[in-house]
Amino acid sequence: MEKIRMKVPLVEMDGDEMTRIIWKKLKDELILPYIDLKTVYFDLGLPERDRTNDRVTEEAALAAKEYGVAVKCATITPNRQRVEEYGLHAMYKSPNATIRAILDGTVFRTPIIVGNIKPAVRNWKKPITIARHAFGDIYKASEIATDRGGRAELRFIPNEGEETVLQICDLDEPMVLQGQFNKDSSIRSFAHSCFRYALSAKQDLWFSTKDTISKQYDQTFKLIFQEIYDTDYRKRFEEAGITYFYTLIDDAVARVIRSEGGFIWACKNYDGDVMSDMVSTAFGSLAMMTSVLVSPDGNFEYEAAHGTVTKHYYRYLAGEKTSTNPIATLFAWTGALRKRGELDGLPELERYADSMEAACLGTVESGIMTKDLALLAEGGSTAVDTDGFIAAVRAAYEGRFTR
Repeated sequence: MEKIRMKVPLVEMDGDEMTRIIWKKLKDELILPYIDLKTVYFDLGLPERDRTNDRVTEEAALAAKEYGVAVKCATITPNRQRVEEYGLHAMYKSPNATIRAILDGTVFRTPIIVGNIKPAVRNWKKPITIARHAFGDIYKASEIATDRGGRAELRFIPNEGEETVLQICDLDEPMVLQGQFNKDSSIRSFAHSCFRYALSAKQDLWFSTKDTISKQYDQTFKLIFQEIYDTDYRKRFEEAGITYFYTLIDDAVARVIRSEGGFIWACKNYDGDVMSDMVSTAFGSLAMMTSVLVSPDGNFEYEAAHGTVTKHYYRYLAGEKTSTNPIATLFAWTGALRKRGELDGLPELERYADSMEAACLGTVESGIMTKDLALLAEGGSTAVDTDGFIAAVRAAYEGRFTR
């Protein structure tokens, strides 16, 4: 069979631990036999980040801006334990946070649904996509923990004009303090990305904050979203037959649980972090969650929503076979290849992505799956190791789509 030829390369960002092992297996077994793969390769594994003082992460993000489409393997964000384990020179920042900041992107996470794994919320029938703002809030906050009482103030010193000072508290006991911020420009980028994604998916967009309590911080998000919707997107939403809906975060949670799904739920940074895990777990597994970073100027970076599966990696190093679920990592590849085909006018690359995903889901629905899914699946199932599952997907793909 002649391989599908690409016109423009993907930016490929390799990663760490078990997902790095799976990354290579997926390429060797499910991609390279069918595609003349072109990539601009960056190794974001911890040793290379350490060797380059993390410059490689910035270079990879800039390449994603240049080429428009990237695919990323899961990576380690090191804590003190990891610094010691890997002998690192520094406790490097999250690669995802670095890439998000450079691309100024919004993260969209959507569960992968298969017929024989039912959501824990019985009325959910369609995927719920979480749109997570990827800048600021507690992720860039400054913090102080005190061992004595005192007065805390919030002070703003403008470039021009008089400063503003607000008293936070005056206590006679130890306390913890946190100061966080966001930027209007980032909130605007977030809003545009959400509205454009909703139009491309032809799905309703929900947005939630807590503006009744946070009357400046959260209300700024609400007002910017409404302004941009009214100015740039209302007519286009009406023509597409979809709606934009704002509500408080607590009301949104109740509405989401009562819904049947099939919409995009936009959240601030921390809310999106938490709710994406809630949604993925309720639909089955974090290993069944796609993630794509979309920038306002049309760049895309695809990855799995889960981490590097450290426990399985240690077993792998000990020579054990592992039943690690590779589906979200495979869907990162197919998502990126589909987008590359869409942008480059290569329908055969789009068909490959659709067919490979169908073969993967069909394999699970036939009863062949990794151990994590076998514990959730209804009906008969056979738990296989990672290699066995990838081999079954390849057989399904070749049996259905390559004749």
